[in-house]
Amino acid sequence: MSARGDRRLAAGMVGGGDGADIGKTHRHAMRLDDQYVLAAGVFGRTADTAARVARDLGVDRVYRDHHEMAAAESDRPDGVDVVTIATPNDSHFDVARAFLQVGISVVCEKPLTRDSTSSAELTAIAESTGAILAVPHCYSAYAMVRHAARLVRDGALGDIRLVVVEHASGWASTPLELGDHRQARWRTDPDVAGFPSVLSDLGTHALHLLRYVTGLEPVRVSAELTTLVPGRRVFDNASVRLTLSNGAPATLWASMAATGNEHGLRLRVFGEQAALEWRHEDPQHLTLRGRDGAATILAQGMGSLSEDATRLTRPGMGHPEGFIEAFANFYRDLADLLRARRDGTAPPARELSIPTGVDGLIGVHFVETAAASHALDGAWVDAPSARVMAGV
Repeated sequence: MSARGDRRLAAGMVGGGDGADIGKTHRHAMRLDDQYVLAAGVFGRTADTAARVARDLGVDRVYRDHHEMAAAESDRPDGVDVVTIATPNDSHFDVARAFLQVGISVVCEKPLTRDSTSSAELTAIAESTGAILAVPHCYSAYAMVRHAARLVRDGALGDIRLVVVEHASGWASTPLELGDHRQARWRTDPDVAGFPSVLSDLGTHALHLLRYVTGLEPVRVSAELTTLVPGRRVFDNASVRLTLSNGAPATLWASMAATGNEHGLRLRVFGEQAALEWRHEDPQHLTLRGRDGAATILAQGMGSLSEDATRLTRPGMGHPEGFIEAFANFYRDLADLLRARRDGTAPPARELSIPTGVDGLIGVHFVETAAASHALDGAWVDAPSARVMAGV
């Protein structure tokens, strides 16, 4: 563990080696605010690959597997403060458990695991050891998403009446998995990604964005899952209806095969007094509309924005910030929590912070509930998220 008072934290990584763009994203985000040093890792399935990647990254401590790494790092006085897990879905549970059990904090890519039982076990282990378990739903770390959440909590929209969220990407609108696209191969393998792959991969992001901004939980779900690309072995498209905890309806569309779409993440929240809209392709702007339809465009960097947004703004208005910066915001908030744990001090009191293992568990419950509804021809199925949030 880094020394008490050190500004920079020691980080480790499992996965994120050759061909893993998400590993690069995590490393760039860690570096942006110079709050982490990548000190150790497991970067490949073979010793030669792991050693080569570690050498290219300038990482001295490289291990054969996560079990060896967890044992060694937990015994070192300068062991890692946190480990990022950037491996395919089917390995998340075993890797995360190895580190949490020895008290090392974990950032685990979504989905937290492939079933709610194992996700609940991870959250319980984290609670018992005091380790931090976080899931990087980093879209909630955009400054304008934080401001949207603040507007809702301050009552600017009035009572929420309807929410529409979509994460409809076109990245896999052709059968990329039949070629050399490594990410497509495992994301469309039901034994690795799970059969409702699109919900685990994209639907959980959409659900978290909905929950984060509105503060509401899904209480029941009706879902239709489809496969748009012929021959694909997983569902690549999902249309989901939700009833939220205040009784309002919501719709969620997740797709990896929406031909021509870019990233396709969009949130619209309709209240009794006003509505808001945020789009990932234009992340520095937030649109507000009154009852008369008149639109107000809020821009990141405006002096009138909430502290939730301004503290995550770097260069100022007119200088766009994007995905890496949002990821870095996640790691900045995480650093505050890690230092507080290391130094035995109170963490900053923030209503809007980073998604935890509980958020990851809710995402996995959502995938299971939607799959159960689909199996019942779209019948309404109760969702346990509100009970999970209440610790019941």
